[in-house]
Amino acid sequence: MDKIKIGVITTSDRASRGIYEDISGVAIMDTMKAYLRNECEYVYHCIPDEQAVIESTIVQLCRDEGCDLVVTTGGTGPAKRDVTTEATERVCQKLLPGFGEQMRAVSLQYVPTAILSRQTAGICNDTLVINLPGKPKSIRECLDAVFPAVPYCIDLIGGSYMEADESVIQVFRPKAK
Repeated sequence: MDKIKIGVITTSDRASRGIYEDISGVAIMDTMKAYLRNECEYVYHCIPDEQAVIESTIVQLCRDEGCDLVVTTGGTGPAKRDVTTEATERVCQKLLPGFGEQMRAVSLQYVPTAILSRQTAGICNDTLVINLPGKPKSIRECLDAVFPAVPYCIDLIGGSYMEADESVIQVFRPKAK
């Protein structure tokens, strides 16, 4: 079974300064541990809401660290400091807007303010990058909604083969012809 390398980026001015603990990045790693049967290596960064820092961190994880998947949390709202979406769009060669559309559709079942969310996804080098909201409950809801497509997307871009725990999450791969 392939070892999977997952980058986790929390964008938060206050968490990056140690004002409060980053529970969102931990929520991403806990969710991935529940989903995947593969051995996983996590490369974690908690950084300020600075577009240049976010861009360079995404590129570092995709190009230099060789992550199969990079998941960000935070910085996807409409506030002035929310620039994760812009950073992701700037460094990705292909955007996958269906991820954001699906996450917003699911989140709208819980809160009407989900329409304010701007999370997206894309391909940076040979890595899938997914933006998530900042709250742990929303992280799980959004990942539950989009993760079924993640392993096949990573297959298509040449990443490691992800094996999900089917008792936790059902993934979809087309049947071989």
